[in-house]
Amino acid sequence: MSGYHIFSQFYDNLTFNVDYEKRADYLQSVLSLWGHESGLTLDLACGTGSMTLALKERGWDIFGVDGSQDMLSIAMDKAYDKGLSLLFLCQRMEELDLYGTIDTCISTLDSLNHITDKATLQAAFDKVALFMNPGGLFVFDVNTVYKHKKILGNNTFVYDTDEVYCVWQNSLKENNIINIELDLFEKADGVYTRHSERFKERAYEIDELKEMLKKAGFETLAVYHDMTTDALTDDSDRAVIVARIVEVKNKE
Repeated sequence: MSGYHIFSQFYDNLTFNVDYEKRADYLQSVLSLWGHESGLTLDLACGTGSMTLALKERGWDIFGVDGSQDMLSIAMDKAYDKGLSLLFLCQRMEELDLYGTIDTCISTLDSLNHITDKATLQAAFDKVALFMNPGGLFVFDVNTVYKHKKILGNNTFVYDTDEVYCVWQNSLKENNIINIELDLFEKADGVYTRHSERFKERAYEIDELKEMLKKAGFETLAVYHDMTTDALTDDSDRAVIVARIVEVKNKE
């Protein structure tokens, strides 16, 4: 993610329904299922750091990377408020450049859908593979093509919270790309201030993702329906993919 200056200010408020504690427990259970110790973990596209913090509090050796300075500023403030020492790096996913290797990489809440160019997503996979130790796991979730076509589509959603009134408008284009237009109305002292944000998301076919992972040197171990270890169904709205590094094919 890059930019998201206005969106970052309201992101946590608009994702109030996300249970990060349950998702952190789920990630731990997935790693345990595959007999994998988390080791040094990268939270890729960590946003405002809620997942990073939840896993840090569970004892994970974890750090976060995101392309938005505004998102990371909020993440650092949250870590400071909790008295947690955490490293956050401002880097785009496809330009990942770490100081050393990692044992695990996670990416949650559809972050990879924000990469709408297939070659750029491949570059991001290649970078994760480049910095991953032998046997390392890459666990990420994505919105499915079904969700883009049948749920998000050309629909409009309205969110009314104590901090902001948000009108979220989607426009479905070719290649399962959705143009997203946000109009955010912030209330202060009885007066509303309007802000706008624009970005895109793309849904990829699962087979496309598997092929890109293979090209980067990963083997796909499992594809689950969100927050379960059940197989993906035709109407699953989010997929969780577990991949293990086999061979780094794109060393620089």
